[in-house]
Amino acid sequence: MIAHHPIPLDAIRLAQKRIAGIALRTPLVRLNLEDAPAEIYLKLENLQPVGSFKLRGAVNAMLGLDHDQLAHGLWTASAGNMAQAVAWVARRLGIPCTVILPDDTPGVKLSAIERLSAKIMKVPFADYQAIQREHAYAGMEGLLIHPFGDDPVMAGNGTIGLEILEDLPDVDVVIAPYGGGGLSCGIASAIKASKPQVKVYAAEVETAAPLAASLAAGEPVAVPYTSSFISGMGAPFVFPEMWPLASRLLDGALVVTLRQAADAIRFLVELHHVIAEGAGAVALAAALTGKAGGGKITCIVSGGNLDPAKLIHILQGIIP
Repeated sequence: MIAHHPIPLDAIRLAQKRIAGIALRTPLVRLNLEDAPAEIYLKLENLQPVGSFKLRGAVNAMLGLDHDQLAHGLWTASAGNMAQAVAWVARRLGIPCTVILPDDTPGVKLSAIERLSAKIMKVPFADYQAIQREHAYAGMEGLLIHPFGDDPVMAGNGTIGLEILEDLPDVDVVIAPYGGGGLSCGIASAIKASKPQVKVYAAEVETAAPLAASLAAGEPVAVPYTSSFISGMGAPFVFPEMWPLASRLLDGALVVTLRQAADAIRFLVELHHVIAEGAGAVALAAALTGKAGGGKITCIVSGGNLDPAKLIHILQGIIP
């Protein structure tokens, strides 16, 4: 098993230089809600060219490779957003790319990947999670860009933390959605190395919240998993390679309901004209519960790749 350590600050600063001019330096916007339980800010990663933060890690990982490493092409296994990011960078570099998707990948993400000319393979959800655990898939050629468990990917994610500290030096809390753990652990690596007093929380949804249960137990535990409109995050377990890092760096996991997540999506549309996918809204949903306390809280709006039909339902007050 791969043993991860906190990403060094120097590696995150190098990533910041490497991705400059390719990935956006996204804005930090104060939430326009007067009765919020804290002074809440939104880090709008949904504005990236591929609609999610995943571009940062993909750019940093792929631009750090040499010609020989790229010779046989690249591949990734992703619920959609990392697939888009890797395919976007691969097309820019003129490199062949294959993406392996779970068979329940939302249509909006599938269509976006198809437009990027990547080769697409669909597999059952259990096989998809096995690839993420094992970093391998029989018959695949080329180099794997792992969606969360590679240090260069986490270093790219960590640049979000640097930008938050630059734009809001007196931030008290940062909340990031927790899927595989690469986003929250990358951000926490940057923040804890720079300002260790800032708390970094993971946000999970009630239908798939293994980190909260594992932190409560003091060890990784399995939990019930139910598929929902919140795609791209959640599993019945914490990935073993990420547990030591997540349990060391994160100050806790905040669990929200599907209703709270849907309401947060609606708030973002109504208050800021911002579209967030389910995973992109759970950090805000967690902040609005008051579980993260008061002060200045930054919520990572991690992505905006939401099926229009689901968005319509949410705006009508219906949970998709």
